[in-house]
Amino acid sequence: MRLINKITILKYMIKNLLIVALLAVAVNTYAQQTAPMKKSAQVGAYGTFSTGFTSVSGHLSVITGVSGGIFLNKKFMIGAGGYTMANMIKINKTGIDRNWHIWYTGGVFEYVHHSDKKFHWTAGTLIGGGSLSERLVMEDEKDKDKVVDRYGFFVVEPFINAELNINQHIRLFAAGKYRQIMGAGSGGLSNGGMSAPGLYVGIKAGRF
Repeated sequence: MRLINKITILKYMIKNLLIVALLAVAVNTYAQQTAPMKKSAQVGAYGTFSTGFTSVSGHLSVITGVSGGIFLNKKFMIGAGGYTMANMIKINKTGIDRNWHIWYTGGVFEYVHHSDKKFHWTAGTLIGGGSLSERLVMEDEKDKDKVVDRYGFFVVEPFINAELNINQHIRLFAAGKYRQIMGAGSGGLSNGGMSAPGLYVGIKAGRF
């Protein structure tokens, strides 16, 4: 029996993203209104693209994703992000081979330490939800990777980055993450099997 159905997860993710969007609008509006009184207040924004290696149920997997949001006073980023497996893994379920794939999304919160230094570090977390899909393994192209079931889950993924400022608007980074998945309720992949550390590299672009 699944712990979380797909409708609940979808509603949770939409609500999460709407909250982040409303926070972004509210903070930006407040910053504009108080700018004449507080000249030191700074509001920027940036987006990221990253790719890296992780383990899914003991199988090597490549995960790519994007994130972004508003950047407050060169210290705090509030935004959203999403990640997906670039490959699928094959695992036997009750004597039948299945292809498995995961993706997830959520709100992203990041602290940046000494943003203007050429080398610096950041830390944060993604909190949200996602989906695990179970697919047929077929030779016939018509039925290849046909989805037979989906399982929703919650995810918390803290991370720490080492960053290099290339110029005023571009930064490169290497990241260490740990993906903690809860409530998937799948008969093929366990929560523990989908929870794992990962190493990533990426690029940031925006107004810092």
